[in-house]
Amino acid sequence: MSLIREANEQDAPELARLLTALGHATDAAQVRERWMPWHDAGNSALVAARADGSLSAVATLHCTWVLHRPAPVGRITALIVDEADRGKGIGRALVARAEKLLADSGCGMLEITSNQRLLDAHEFYRHLGYEQTSARFMKKLQHPR
Repeated sequence: MSLIREANEQDAPELARLLTALGHATDAAQVRERWMPWHDAGNSALVAARADGSLSAVATLHCTWVLHRPAPVGRITALIVDEADRGKGIGRALVARAEKLLADSGCGMLEITSNQRLLDAHEFYRHLGYEQTSARFMKKLQHPR
């Protein structure tokens, strides 16, 4: 089984590869450019590292206060396991570690965001005890640069 650890900026090439496989096209330079503002905003990532140093999976995490909840809300904002490594318990291990990390940070609940087209992922989350409670709506914003 892979070693679960916190991601760091040096993981950028592998993080970019995994995020691109999830449908979020990016490259190592973009991950490095975003890393500090993302990390400084309280985000983190857990990765599953193979013996050769490559990554088989990543889960990105965020903890945030919302006014309508008595405790912060944890969120897994992205989760991907390499297709060849699925079914080996890696995703389950990442989610379990995320649950502990976010609970230890004071979060009272954990949400997982997932694209509606990822039906296998939704079944995986249900299998882990998560329930679908809402829909998420998105609109891209224009901002001056």
